Amino acid sequence: MKENEISSVIIGCAIEVHNKLGPGLLESAYQKCLIYELEKIGFLVEQELKMPIVYKDLTLNHGYRIDLLVEKKIVIELKSVDAIIDIHEAQLMTYLKLGNYKLGLILNFKTKLLKHGIRRMVNGL
Repeated sequence: MKENEISSVIIGCAIEVHNKLGPGLLESAYQKCLIYELEKIGFLVEQELKMPIVYKDLTLNHGYRIDLLVEKKIVIELKSVDAIIDIHEAQLMTYLKLGNYKLGLILNFKTKLLKHGIRRMVNGL
């Protein structure tokens, strides 16, 4: 599957989780449920994936972690906040660049309708 197809499935699963749980829970609850849904349909899902910073021949392990990486292609940054702000987008873009990934999603579950809490970001397209 290509990135766009995978992201559509991810969004569908996230909407299902949001519909069942509603807004206002901790990010970790949504993370576990989304992983459950994605793995149930056969996707490879890595969680809390360490993301080192590589500068020339220097590697810095500063504790950056990708919330979810799906099929080794799509970076998912999960939030349960009042609003997605610039720093959240910058964080996702940093992960995309550091890992050389093309597509990422911010999923903010603290919204009445999840479609209002989705940001799709691309790297290098």
